Amino acid sequence: MTDEDSQNGKVRSPRNRSLELTEQDRGRLRSRLIPSVSGNFLELPIGTLQGDCLELVNLLPQNSIDLMILDPPYNLAKSFHGLRFARRSVEDYTIWLNQVISALKPLLKSTASIYICGDWFSSTSIFAVAAEHFIVRNRITWEREKGRGAKTNWKNASEDIWFCTVSDRYTFNVESVKLRRKVMAPYRTSEGTPKDWQLTGDGNMRDTHPSNLWTDITIPFWSMSENTDHPTQKSEKLIAKLILASSNPGDVMFDPFVGSGTSSVVAKKLDRRYLGIDLSEEYCLLTERRLELADSSQTIQGLADGVFWERNSLKLRNQLQEPDS
Repeated sequence: MTDEDSQNGKVRSPRNRSLELTEQDRGRLRSRLIPSVSGNFLELPIGTLQGDCLELVNLLPQNSIDLMILDPPYNLAKSFHGLRFARRSVEDYTIWLNQVISALKPLLKSTASIYICGDWFSSTSIFAVAAEHFIVRNRITWEREKGRGAKTNWKNASEDIWFCTVSDRYTFNVESVKLRRKVMAPYRTSEGTPKDWQLTGDGNMRDTHPSNLWTDITIPFWSMSENTDHPTQKSEKLIAKLILASSNPGDVMFDPFVGSGTSSVVAKKLDRRYLGIDLSEEYCLLTERRLELADSSQTIQGLADGVFWERNSLKLRNQLQEPDS
């Protein structure tokens, strides 16, 4: 329940599985945050740091990050637990984003990969800045099925993730991010055996190489255990694809706008090290609560048997016992 919900006396439905913090949680979890230091960190800390990433970056060791997931505030007017980000002109947002990336860039290893999240409006700025600092390799567009739409414009039903690298030496584990989906018109060999697909109890399935158009992502909602009250939360399935493709076990994932903590949680579940930073103490504590819960469950919705399953797959509904996958 948000602070606003509490003040208005709203009570969640018994079926609502959204994670919320109690005052007891807040008091207990503060000790889990990375403590501040008087000087620079001698080694890269692992965990969650509260503060302004543009200030804390100067305390962190350079050339220490394998993968950076950058999910900054989009160029929209938005409130993040009382912290407001105002919409700017395209030029001003581009300047701000350039300042952010210029500050963070020294932390990256020469073999690092970078994913920068945005919407249609901020993507103009993202490409301009990313192309100045990195090698831009692709733009992932993922379907975001949420929202009521608009009466005088097309409904915004997609977001972008720009894939960049520091150099031509980088990690990309294509076999780790295949998508298992139903085969609508399966081919057979001359012997009558399946060609590039499997006959299973769930139907005819094929493991396909990942494309840059993702239509299998479910936005976290009230009946999912990973859901929080963060206004722009990404799904664990979405972030898992980025982490599995562009890092290896033991590598360091860095998220300087960690928000509800999805990237850190997924990194932990996938045996990566992680550092998340956020200006909001509430979101830092929420991240630590989710990391705490990850000790007892390594499940990532949509990921099973070493592949990603398309939404509403029967196997996942049975395995995860959640309404959508």
